[in-house]
Amino acid sequence: MNIVLLHPAELPATGQVLLTERRAEHIHRVIQPKPGDNLRVGVVNGQMGLAEVLHCTDKQVALQVTLNQPAPAPLPVTLLLAMPRPKVLRRLLQSITALGVKQIYLINSYRVEKSYWQTPFLEADAIQEQLLLGLEQGRDTLLPEVHQRKRFKPFVEDELPALLKGKQGFLAHPTESALPCPSNQQHDSLLAIGPEGGFIAYEVEKLEQAGFQTISLGQRILKVETAVPALLSKLFL
Repeated sequence: MNIVLLHPAELPATGQVLLTERRAEHIHRVIQPKPGDNLRVGVVNGQMGLAEVLHCTDKQVALQVTLNQPAPAPLPVTLLLAMPRPKVLRRLLQSITALGVKQIYLINSYRVEKSYWQTPFLEADAIQEQLLLGLEQGRDTLLPEVHQRKRFKPFVEDELPALLKGKQGFLAHPTESALPCPSNQQHDSLLAIGPEGGFIAYEVEKLEQAGFQTISLGQRILKVETAVPALLSKLFL
């Protein structure tokens, strides 16, 4: 936990906050602050700042909060991610959020098993839990938006053109014709990453027809949970 996240309703006009349960336990057990110490805090979808510790036990932590800093700038990318295995999805949502992505589209693909879309990890509360953990890791406050698109062709034909308008499109797909992955991108972009085994030829063709440029990190074939942070880091960090 690199930032203590507060929900707007938890922050009264006095700025004094009383934390209990998971956050209090973590602060007491891991951070171990003393009264008078300062912790980094932020309000979900709001500002960041510091909080003075008034008292701290494993049951309750009292803070005096001052907010005066903006959240860090997001990465200039919308991520199109073929729906991964549910257990991988949880870890990916955390790492993607920690890296600063604010728009995530979970899309279907021929190699995505239908059962993946039935997982309880796609319920709103379950997704929010992973996003909050990612914000805590990345010291950020701005929650990403996660969209679910269960049909590939309608999404690519009907919705993707508007998403891609005025942006660069990158398709991560390790083929001999793929260009080396660029770096230090500042322009707003879309990045499409397929499932384990990659997009099938039809899907690659549809994305390229929509305006995506096929790129690759090289000859090595990476698992999705490795490829996603590697590509985001290479392209934008």
